[in-house]
Amino acid sequence: MAEIKRVGVIGSGQMGSGIVQVAAVSGFDVVLRSRNQATAEGTTAAVEKNLRRLVEKGKLEESAAETAAKRITATENLHDLASCDLVIESVIEDMAIKKELFNELDRIVADGTILATNTSTLSVTELAVQTGRPAEVCGIHFFNPAPVMSLIEVVEGLTTSEETTAAATAFAQSCGKDPVLVKDRAGFIVNALLFPYLNHAVRLYERGVASIDDIDTAMKGGCGFPMGPFQLLDLVGLDTSVAILDALYEDYHDPAMRPEPLLKRMLSAGRLGRKTGQGFHSYE
Repeated sequence: MAEIKRVGVIGSGQMGSGIVQVAAVSGFDVVLRSRNQATAEGTTAAVEKNLRRLVEKGKLEESAAETAAKRITATENLHDLASCDLVIESVIEDMAIKKELFNELDRIVADGTILATNTSTLSVTELAVQTGRPAEVCGIHFFNPAPVMSLIEVVEGLTTSEETTAAATAFAQSCGKDPVLVKDRAGFIVNALLFPYLNHAVRLYERGVASIDDIDTAMKGGCGFPMGPFQLLDLVGLDTSVAILDALYEDYHDPAMRPEPLLKRMLSAGRLGRKTGQGFHSYE
C-alpha cells in the first residue's frame, strides 16, 4: 500500500468542502470532484475564502493558506481521481448511490488505493463488497464542521485489512485529528449514542414536559453542551437525522431509536432546519 500523498474527495457539500480544506492545509494534494465543473470550482473558491478568513483571524499564516489553495484541483471527471492514493466519498446518505459510486471507483483507481466513505451511519462492509478490493475499503468519518471538529471515526468493515486501518488512522493523525477505531455498526460510536438522546428530546416535547426553548436551555446549562438538542437537530438537518435514526433502528431494533412521529411530520412539511430556514427554530 502506497504512502498517502494525493487525496480525492467526492462531494461538494459542507462536509466535502471541509474535508478538502483539512487535507490541503495538512499538506496533501487534493482532487475535489463534483457532478459539474462549476460546482467544483465554486467549492474550491469557498475553501479559499475560508482560508483567507483564518489568515485574517491570525489562525493561519498567509503563505500556508496560499500553498494550501494551490494544492486543490477541481474537476467534474471521476477519472481525474485515478492518481489518488486515498479517495473519500462524502455524497448523499443513500446506499444505492454510494454502491454505484464505489463500483465505478474500483474500476478507475489504481491497485492499493484506499476507498473510504464519510458515511455517518451506513454499512462500510456493504460498500466494500461492491468492489474488487474489499480489504482496502474503510470508513473515515469526519464531523461537521470538519476543519474545527477534532474527532475522526475510523471504521473497520468485516473485510477491512489491518494495513488499511493503519493507513487511515495515520492519515487522520496527519490531519491533526484524534482518530478512534470502531467496528461497522450503524451510527458507529457518536451517532449511536447521540441520536437516541435527540430523539428522546423530541419525545419529551411531544408529551408536553417542557417547551423547545426550555429543553435546549436545560441541556446547555445543566450538561454544559454547546447547543441544545433542537438546535443540534436543526444544524444536522431533520432529513439527515431521520435517515440516521431509521438506520439505527433497523440495525439495533431499539424503540428509543425509532424516529418520533413529529420528526417525520416536519420532514414531510419540508421543515428541515437551518438548510431550509425553518425547523424547530426559525432561521429566516
